[in-house]
Amino acid sequence: MIVTFQEKYLKELYENGQASDKKHRFQPPIIKKYTMIVDLMIELKNVMGLTKYGGLHYEHLHGDKEGLSSVRVNNQYRIEFREILEGDKTIAEVVSITELSNHYK
Repeated sequence: MIVTFQEKYLKELYENGQASDKKHRFQPPIIKKYTMIVDLMIELKNVMGLTKYGGLHYEHLHGDKEGLSSVRVNNQYRIEFREILEGDKTIAEVVSITELSNHYK
């Protein structure tokens, strides 16, 4: 899968392990798991490969987040991404890393 990042801080978290702005600070274990999941997404051919990993809880979102999918980083955080199909290639555009506690608000 091809992975792109919608926001600069998401790319920085993946490449550098930290964001340059103070708003997007995460604990090291969260960043480590985030980079592991993005690496996994890059290795997989398409998003259906994510279904093999039950702990990720891959799902399509509904309501105001319609059109996005997500996988869990842990019980508190998830990675939200937009699936884009170009021919036989899947592009996963990472949209945000959000707290699950805000999920049902």
